[in-house]
Amino acid sequence: MNFSISKTVKWLVIINIAVWLGFQIILEQYVGVSFSRWFALYPAKFLYDFFLWQPLTYMFLHTYQPTHIFFNMLMLWFLGTELENRWGRKFFLSYYLISGAGAGLIYCIGTWIYFLLKPGTTALVIPVMGASGAIFGLLLAYGIIFGERMIYVMGVFPMKAKFFVLIMGLVELSSLLTSDVNGGDVAYLAHLGGLVSGYLTLVAWTRIQRSMWSQKAKKRNRNLRLVVDNEKQPKTGEGPKYWN
Repeated sequence: MNFSISKTVKWLVIINIAVWLGFQIILEQYVGVSFSRWFALYPAKFLYDFFLWQPLTYMFLHTYQPTHIFFNMLMLWFLGTELENRWGRKFFLSYYLISGAGAGLIYCIGTWIYFLLKPGTTALVIPVMGASGAIFGLLLAYGIIFGERMIYVMGVFPMKAKFFVLIMGLVELSSLLTSDVNGGDVAYLAHLGGLVSGYLTLVAWTRIQRSMWSQKAKKRNRNLRLVVDNEKQPKTGEGPKYWN
């Protein structure tokens, strides 16, 4: 198994750990500086107070429990390194941020709709934080690109990556339907939002790539010239032999 880590993934892990340890654990928990209230994602603050940065910043915050950031960073390492090596730094980082921000936006919209249906709910004022939405976006991309690859669930059960991603999506959907929209301690809606955002990003990117290739092909066709070598052209009336 390859335990290398790509450059962008390494810096994302460093930034997440630095924010968690320096700002959330030291400044917030021990010093008392209110950091999460500004940079975690509060649907009410985003929708009504225009804290428009929160869908981007929340993915760099985690709960005080070390297991939350540990497993997120572990998945970022394993999934992200292969995807960055496949895509390159720019698209990988763009995809990661779009998936995470998209998950946050879907979470805000979902909790707002839930609030309209059940006005007494507190979903709009419960913050969400963590890289899980972006991680689920990476998981979807991994399942599409490396879908036939065998992985071992819990290190024991072999399964193709595409089936693992499908099962994870169904588990998240089932968990959402059997709980409140904010999911208690787990934001299932944000996880599903990461899957949806990742899929839409890949679809949009694929269409853009196809459009670019189509434009290049049309340009090449416009530049196609017919060149006839009159000196070597036979008298039998055969067509030209050289195309450029």
